[in-house]
Amino acid sequence: MTTSPWSTRKPLSSSPFHPKPEPEIEVYAVGDQVCHDLYGLGRVLGVEAHAVSVDFGAKTVRITSPYAKLEHL
Repeated sequence: MTTSPWSTRKPLSSSPFHPKPEPEIEVYAVGDQVCHDLYGLGRVLGVEAHAVSVDFGAKTVRITSPYAKLEHL
C-alpha cells in the first residue's frame, strides 16, 4: 500500500479546525514598572484577580486582563 501525498501535508496555520493557543497572561505585582501603549510609563498600585490599577502620573487607570497593551519594564 502506498501513502498518498495528501496524507502528509501540513495543515494551514489559519485553519479553523485547529484550536487557538491560550494567551499567556502576565502576572504583575505591586510596585512593578510598566509601559502602556496609550498612557505611557506607570507603576502598579494594586493587583486584583483579573485587573491591575496603574498610576500613570496624571491619572490612575484600572486595566483588565489579558493586559493587551501593557508590558513590564
